[in-house]
Amino acid sequence: MAHHENKNCPRCNTSFECKVGNVLECQCSQVKLKYDERVYVESLYADCLCINCLRILQQQYLMLRKKTFDF
Repeated sequence: MAHHENKNCPRCNTSFECKVGNVLECQCSQVKLKYDERVYVESLYADCLCINCLRILQQQYLMLRKKTFDF
């Protein structure tokens, strides 16, 4: 039986259902993070985030990376 858990996003406090028991059906699986993007998110937050915050942090990382490597 799949384990689902109601959580609040640590970034925006939005309530969402975390499907840790079936990650392929979890809302977070819709955001495809590259390795370096995932490391960035994990450096900021230790728990699951809502899909909107995952997308925002992915874009934030890309902007930071662009600023760092754009001379």
